Amino acid sequence: MNQSTQRIGMLGGTFDPIHVGHLRSAIELQELLALDQLHMIPAQQPPLRDRPQVSATQRLALLKTGIGNTPGLVADDRELLREGPSYSADTLAELRIEYGSDTRLVMVIGYDAFLRLTDWHQPERLFELAHLVVMARPGYCDALSASLMELVEHRRVDSVEALMERPCGGYLSLELPSQMAVSATYIRHCLEAGKSVRYLVPATVEQAIESGKLYQRNE
Repeated sequence: MNQSTQRIGMLGGTFDPIHVGHLRSAIELQELLALDQLHMIPAQQPPLRDRPQVSATQRLALLKTGIGNTPGLVADDRELLREGPSYSADTLAELRIEYGSDTRLVMVIGYDAFLRLTDWHQPERLFELAHLVVMARPGYCDALSASLMELVEHRRVDSVEALMERPCGGYLSLELPSQMAVSATYIRHCLEAGKSVRYLVPATVEQAIESGKLYQRNE
């Protein structure tokens, strides 16, 4: 492989709100996969979950605040600019056009989302555009369904080096060193109850949530 070939990652999610688990995972992914850039992309309206409580614009602002000046991490607003549901295949297609056919493009998802991959929009197309890296998640050890095994098993590789031999089409399961079990749902519950979220989110994000009066229970 050409040593100058770029490695670009995509980490989508609601980031509702962004927290230290998201950000620490992003750093570890960047290091383990030797990514030049990791695009963190908030979903406008995730197809398989309820509408987030705060607006997409507010979630993007919190993401930008959380990332700050961290090298290689990019707060990417492209899914917020599209109408309708946020389909990962469409986002990967845009990134593939931007970075070119030889770039090693990687989509990263958590194991919980991976278990529902066959329910996604055009799951086969994902592999035509990118590699799939699945992060092990604390508490998730469910077996793969037959349809999911059929989709991914023949694509499986056992190392980052093997994954990066081609621009797309592979599947790698990756266990991050920290595996921080921080939940955005728990953070929202804390905020609604008026409890502290210190050390669950970056201090700058905590301040932005407080000043914007976000995630407070409506009386």
